[in-house]
Amino acid sequence: MSSDVVLQVNGVRHRVTVADDDLLLEVLRRTGYTSVREGCGVGACGACTVLADGHSVSSCLARAVRYDGVPLTTADGLPQDDDVVDEFVSAGAMQCGYCIPGFVLMGHELLAENPDPTREEIAAHLEGNICRCGTYEEICAAIEATARRRKAEQERRSA
Repeated sequence: MSSDVVLQVNGVRHRVTVADDDLLLEVLRRTGYTSVREGCGVGACGACTVLADGHSVSSCLARAVRYDGVPLTTADGLPQDDDVVDEFVSAGAMQCGYCIPGFVLMGHELLAENPDPTREEIAAHLEGNICRCGTYEEICAAIEATARRRKAEQERRSA
C-alpha cells in the first residue's frame, strides 16, 4: 500500500508517494538529500541522523509515512555559515567526513536542549554515533567551542 505524504525538509515541502514500509532514509536520498547516509542500517551508527521537529531520528529505522508534515532538518539544509560546522572545521573534527552530518545534527540537538554542556554531557549525547576515523576528541571539542561561541555572542548582544 502507498500513501501521498508531504515531507517538509529544510523548509521545502515535497509531495511524495511512499510505500508504507519505505524508510525515511531512502525517501530523503531519492529526494536529493545526500547528507543523510546509511552506515549500519540498524540505527546504531548515527550516519542517517536527521532532526524531526528538532529531535534526532535514525532515518534508517523510521518509516517515511510517520513524518508527513513534520519539519525535518538534514545537514544539507544548514546555512553556509553554520556555527557548528565552522567549529567542526576549526577543530579538525573530520577525516573521511562520512559520519559528520549526523554528528553536526546531534550537536545542534544537544545545544538546543543544553546550551552549556559539559564534556561528559556531550559524550553521552553523542553515544549513538560512530566515527570510524576516531575523531571523537575533536568532535567534542567542536561542540564545546560552539557552546562558548554562542555564549560569547549572547553576552555581546546583551551588553
